Amino acid sequence: MKKVKLIWDFRGPNADKIAEHHEIHLNEFILTKHLEGCETGVEQLSEMFSIAFIIVDEKHTIPLRDALKPHRGELVDE
Repeated sequence: MKKVKLIWDFRGPNADKIAEHHEIHLNEFILTKHLEGCETGVEQLSEMFSIAFIIVDEKHTIPLRDALKPHRGELVDE
């Protein structure tokens, strides 16, 4: 099954800390909704730009997109 990475972008001097905090909320959402097979993470892309993300099965993309309002998404290569 295809996977989709839903992404939130954070910019500025505190971008990494904000992304880490956002990941906490993503994990809480996963637990609350009893979602399985989801993976979260944070990537620091530069000193002033970090992302938080959740990787989900493609079939869950639309409901999670509507509920979580990510900034963007991309297909994940397996």
